[in-house]
Amino acid sequence: MADLFSDVPETTGDSASCDSASTTAPLAERLRPRRLSDVIGQKQLLSSQAPLGVMLASGNLGSLIFWGPPGVGKTTIARLLAGETDMEFVQLSAIFTGVAELKKVFEAARMRRQNGRGTLLFVDEIHRFNKAQQDSFLPHMEDGTIVLVGATTENPSFELNAALLSRAQVLVLERLSLADLELLARRAERELGAPLPLEAQAREALLEMADGDGRALLNAIAQVFAWELDGPLDAAGLSARLSRRAALYDKSGDAHYNLISALHKSVRGSDPDAALYWLARMLAGGEDPRYLARRITRMAVEDIALADPQAQTVCLNAWQTYERLGSPEGELALAQAVTYLALAPKSNAVHVAFRNAVAAAKKTGSKPPPRHILNAPTELMKKQGYGEGYAYDHDADGAFSGQNYFPDGMKRGVFYRPVERGFERELKKRLDYFAKLRARRAQDSARGRADERTQDREQG
Repeated sequence: MADLFSDVPETTGDSASCDSASTTAPLAERLRPRRLSDVIGQKQLLSSQAPLGVMLASGNLGSLIFWGPPGVGKTTIARLLAGETDMEFVQLSAIFTGVAELKKVFEAARMRRQNGRGTLLFVDEIHRFNKAQQDSFLPHMEDGTIVLVGATTENPSFELNAALLSRAQVLVLERLSLADLELLARRAERELGAPLPLEAQAREALLEMADGDGRALLNAIAQVFAWELDGPLDAAGLSARLSRRAALYDKSGDAHYNLISALHKSVRGSDPDAALYWLARMLAGGEDPRYLARRITRMAVEDIALADPQAQTVCLNAWQTYERLGSPEGELALAQAVTYLALAPKSNAVHVAFRNAVAAAKKTGSKPPPRHILNAPTELMKKQGYGEGYAYDHDADGAFSGQNYFPDGMKRGVFYRPVERGFERELKKRLDYFAKLRARRAQDSARGRADERTQDREQG
């Protein structure tokens, strides 16, 4: 994509309408491209050799289904296609349109066609139409009354009729990359006449918050510009203002939380005597034993985990025993579970691993899995490359293929680091073994590609 300040003229489209819109319309509407060349992203559709580029060059635009996430340009591209082909642009939402309204649209398109002008009918959320409504498009698509452009965030294979899909080409729009979002941010700065009042890390955080959605980014930018700031905001300040934390829940009386904290930390600190003391204090104070059973099970999950996989079973059995025996006998089962946990080997490796995985998931947003590990139950999905190249691990040497299961372009994450305690010592051995195999398979694969290149040069 060309530099923002060179590929966007000072004014685009009708200048009068732009001026009036600049003071009243939302930022996303003010920045809606007036030409296909202004569209950010979607080069796989818009370049000269891409589907839409070829259609426009040939002057033959067929019916289309745009499949992609929100905020990537589906409506904008449809509107611009109508302009490029000199067709009337008519927009409907499947959420608010019934059969009666569709009949009126089709009749108007028929009259327009008799007068020598075509109609591009854009249907947002087209997957919301039922079968009868979808079927109503077919004769008008076939006789040329309309060129249908439907937009959907859902898989067309499952949500649209086969008859409709057979008469339209499905085009996949991709979430905007960070580079695309940066161009959009610069375009917004140009429109608003000022740089974003954000430090570099905060600016990057803002782009990541958008999660590939251009509209979401522009809405967030509009919010940022509305704030009265003394200076550029850092990442922490931005996060505090844009993300809403759930309100903290608190009961009356600090003793409840103080004592459960003492019990939990005594277990974590491998002190069974202190743990039993705090358990007894809470029971004597009238704490619900079922609450304690749940919290004790949480301790097993959070602080023992795979260092002793049996710990969770001990806690669940104690919980069930209390439910059957009640007090006071059932409380002894809880005491046994607390003692077991206090003396069990400790590990929070899974807890840390999951926390880091969650952070990575938030940062990478909606990146899809690599296509070779996606199922392809429909012909459309097979054509998109789903499942192509998948290696069935049971057929591999040692039942381990070493394939990549992270999103394409994402650096492989290393989240789980087992400790040298309890059962996790054995898991660490397995993890190290698979890491060596994965490295060896990667070397073999690289060597194989190098050999193929050598053979190609020799044959050439």
